[in-house]
Amino acid sequence: MEFRPCIDIHNGKVKQIVGGSLRDEGDSAKENFVSEKDAAFYAQFYKRQGIRGGHIILLNAKDSPYYEATKRQALLALRAYPGGMQAGGGITAENAAEFLDAGASHVIVTSYVFRDGRVYYENLNRLAAEVGKERLTLDLSCRKKDGAYYIVTDRWQKFTKEKITPQLLDELSAYADEFLIHAADVEGRSAGIEIPLVELLGKWGKIPVTYAGGVGSFAHLAELKAHGRNRLHVTVGSALDLFGGPLPYEEVLRFVSGAG
Repeated sequence: MEFRPCIDIHNGKVKQIVGGSLRDEGDSAKENFVSEKDAAFYAQFYKRQGIRGGHIILLNAKDSPYYEATKRQALLALRAYPGGMQAGGGITAENAAEFLDAGASHVIVTSYVFRDGRVYYENLNRLAAEVGKERLTLDLSCRKKDGAYYIVTDRWQKFTKEKITPQLLDELSAYADEFLIHAADVEGRSAGIEIPLVELLGKWGKIPVTYAGGVGSFAHLAELKAHGRNRLHVTVGSALDLFGGPLPYEEVLRFVSGAG
């Protein structure tokens, strides 16, 4: 289990939001924290700490009037910590190279590889050929419906028909170096993790998986370790003191590493 930092950017600002509240219409979201610092500040902080593998997420659609400001922040962060962080949000085979050239270790992709609610293998193959399996992270963020976890796209607003199952993870792992999975229903709420999802992912455990969503206490981190069989990496956002939350960053690092 490793700690994986995050830099979420919305409307040109580093923020922590309630994931399920994000809407393209009006570029709105319920905000837990809006930073006065730019994205490069956080990237430099993680670089000094030697923490790698975190993700920078652009939370505006490409047609948003805020997209260019959000993208500018993402590129600043990547250049501040070359090779240290991943970048996602609106990534396609056509623009992936720009983010990799700016310093991303991996590009993170969801919506581009789904069409009509299903995995669109033509785009997935195109993307894998463009960037290589070793530099591709698939974002399989999901929401619960009818007792199962379905992958959601377009900034967690649209359900696909794809359920997260061991079989689907097996199929997609042939294309990706890692998976990033936000439990979008609990993202930003700091009220507890999605234990059935964590158990599924921990039992599978064939390539690195970063889980995000609902961590608000050390008890939640302990649950994640136990139910995820200590196989899942973790992102803590709104609950972290870096983003105005109650959990001290250094203590979280020690706990996750097993030193706490």
